[in-house]
Amino acid sequence: MMNYVWFGLVAIAFLTGAFTGNIEAVTKGALDSAATAVNIALGLIGIMTMWLGIMKLAEEAGLVRILSNIIKPVSRRLFPEIPADHPAIGSILLNVSANWLGLSNAATPMGLKAMEQLQSLNDKKDTASNSMIMFLALNTGSITLIPMTVIAVRASLGSTNPTEIIGSTIFASTMATIFGILAAKSFLALDSGWSHFIKGVRGAWRFFLYAGVFLGAIILLVKTGLIASLFSLLPPNLFRGLITLISTWAIPSLLFVIPLYAFIKKIKIYEVFIDGAKEGFNVAIRIIPFLVAILVAIGMFRASGAMDVFVYLLTPLTNLIGMPAEVLPAALMRPLSGSGSLGIITELLKIHGSESLIGRMASTIFGCSETTFYVVAVYYGSVQIKNVRSSIWVGLIADLAGILGTVFICRYLFL
Repeated sequence: MMNYVWFGLVAIAFLTGAFTGNIEAVTKGALDSAATAVNIALGLIGIMTMWLGIMKLAEEAGLVRILSNIIKPVSRRLFPEIPADHPAIGSILLNVSANWLGLSNAATPMGLKAMEQLQSLNDKKDTASNSMIMFLALNTGSITLIPMTVIAVRASLGSTNPTEIIGSTIFASTMATIFGILAAKSFLALDSGWSHFIKGVRGAWRFFLYAGVFLGAIILLVKTGLIASLFSLLPPNLFRGLITLISTWAIPSLLFVIPLYAFIKKIKIYEVFIDGAKEGFNVAIRIIPFLVAILVAIGMFRASGAMDVFVYLLTPLTNLIGMPAEVLPAALMRPLSGSGSLGIITELLKIHGSESLIGRMASTIFGCSETTFYVVAVYYGSVQIKNVRSSIWVGLIADLAGILGTVFICRYLFL
């Protein structure tokens, strides 16, 4: 799959650049992206070293095992191939929890640790396992409870209500998560044959029921104004202060609480931290070729003007579903580049205003979806996986569900 995706991006970029006269920009985009990829990987060395040391302390102290036991009922259904007491379950929970709170600084190293543990259970070392595909589905379609980055951008641009997109983001990101899980389950079932797939669909009625009730509850709470009423009872700056408090204290608290717990358990915390930290450098170096490959292709694609062509071709379709054409570039860029999509969204907020339908949709899109191609390149690259199977399709389906959910909930709530 990655062979076709990578060559497709490069070929489209080359042909578009040649046709539009942007071939020099394509060259510059490729070279700049290659340098960016190496800088990202090198920048990860310190962060990876620190968090893998902390993760090693959590494992040795038994914290990861405790977390595994807490989510055992859910993990058995999502990851049937992983033993219930395997440390990968705890690492996955830590990664997903960090994503929920918008702590990307901690989420990536924890996710890479989870991939390493999943690789230890993988029989085919160059091919993604079923558990890896499901884990990537949870990352690309991660529920976002507090979209800190986009709230901060809205506040900096003078929004009168920067947190108003929390409800729409929870709804849209929940949609992305549900459909990401369903897509992963479906592709994995199809690998076992149509009869297995049909049997799985018949047995999934409870999941659909629970998902429908949860999404309906979110709509009801937001539409009736209950969430807005709750926030109105609070002092104007309290919620913003709470978000700032979480973003400021969450990571230092983890860096203190986990070593403290390990110390109480009589673990040699310094030696164990060093043992875990040694892995950080190797992981960061291993992902460089994978990062260079995907970011060069994306850089060429962006520089060639191909994005404008796709926007032109897809505008009639977006008009049918009620998405303003101005939002489409942000939706298309989000799976490719986090910084690129944030730049587009910031510009939309400046031009149209944070409280416009365009501003609200763009803000929600950033919080409800993930940079699918970056996640696939980094996570699989860390364990040298070359055959990603259906991971790209699963991630894109989750992204699409999040975008469609954004259009629905924003038109429902803000028109």
